[in-house]
Amino acid sequence: MIDFLRGIVAHRETEYVVLDVRGVGYRVFCANPFAVQTKDGEETTLFIHYQVREDAHLLFGFQTREEQSLFRMLLEVNGIGPKVAIGVLAGGRPEVIAAAIQQENISFLIKLPGIGRKTAQRMILDLKDKLGGMMTSEANSLSVFTGGADLFAVPQGSGAWSEAKAALLALGYTEAEADSAGHAIKPKLQGGEAVDVVMKLALQALFQQSTR
Repeated sequence: MIDFLRGIVAHRETEYVVLDVRGVGYRVFCANPFAVQTKDGEETTLFIHYQVREDAHLLFGFQTREEQSLFRMLLEVNGIGPKVAIGVLAGGRPEVIAAAIQQENISFLIKLPGIGRKTAQRMILDLKDKLGGMMTSEANSLSVFTGGADLFAVPQGSGAWSEAKAALLALGYTEAEADSAGHAIKPKLQGGEAVDVVMKLALQALFQQSTR
């Protein structure tokens, strides 16, 4: 089993990076390929979940052990496969998602890509008692999951960009960085795009801005 890969980021797409490990290019699916904290051509380490199917061998990559661990826990929830699990990780930092699960914040969880109310309830039932080690004091102290003002919540009807911006903030980007990304991708949006599509465009814009 492959636990991690260390190599050079040779290429990025909206769903994966190609990691050059001693001349072999590994396609590694990531939650946010353009958020991988390295420039193309620089070495990085990705923690790996290796999935074997009848028709393919797939690699899923994560920048931290916490992301890798949460991904594997999500796969244990009935109804969540790798695609949905990767989408969940695209929606926020592991400690933020863990806090939402532990505090049974269904309104936050159903904003994550691919998560409906029933799946959110199963996440809480199956994972609530398993995520204590993933909580940080910062996330635990936030009142956003206790019924007060939710820093990551988005009013209904506010559009895909508003939800994508909330996800960027949950990932640790600043308000200014998120607004800059929104301004950059605005000409590309025609209306009606899914949140995950807008999110990937925003992350790509942020990556391009960081390499200038």
